[in-house]
Amino acid sequence: MTTKNTLKDNAVPVRKRLREARASLNDAQRQRGGLLMRGRLFTWVALAREAARQAGRPELSVIAAYWPLADEPDLRPLLNQWVEAGITVALPAVTGAGQPLEFRPWSPDAPMQEGAYGIPQPLPGATVTPELILVPTLGYTGQADRVGYGGGYYDRTLSALKDAGHRYTAIGIAWTVGRLDDTHVPEPHDVRLDAILTPDGWVPKAP
Repeated sequence: MTTKNTLKDNAVPVRKRLREARASLNDAQRQRGGLLMRGRLFTWVALAREAARQAGRPELSVIAAYWPLADEPDLRPLLNQWVEAGITVALPAVTGAGQPLEFRPWSPDAPMQEGAYGIPQPLPGATVTPELILVPTLGYTGQADRVGYGGGYYDRTLSALKDAGHRYTAIGIAWTVGRLDDTHVPEPHDVRLDAILTPDGWVPKAP
């Protein structure tokens, strides 16, 4: 599926079509796609940590993920693996309209509460600054431009981290059907990600 962003084709209908395409995936496609993405992420993180060890650099140790909404790729089995491996996993929390996200440590037994938009999030308390941010992605381009849900939370968060001088890698997690035409023009505030991961592989390439 491809979509175009033109004067007659604004963000609202684009998001509507992307949601419909995502909802049309059957259970087998979701299960296989989720397994493929979790496998590629597991391998990428393991290789990144090993490369850092060999180079004498600090290993990747804090990963921000997300709690899946309906129809989003489910990474939770992988998050459990990372926690067991001693990696700090965090989930985003909305602290206020127009504010960047806050990342709170998570584990399978962490107490949770319902946050904005009904999304579970860890209770307020400790926060962390992630080195890897996995971004739920509704639509994407071949250059790793992202279309999200319209709230701008991740764009504000990534911009704030960059302005603070914090180095991070941001990977969008998307179904293949979210691919947009190359004619799609990002909004001025949209932050390009380092890569998009789909069941079919990395776009444009692994970071």
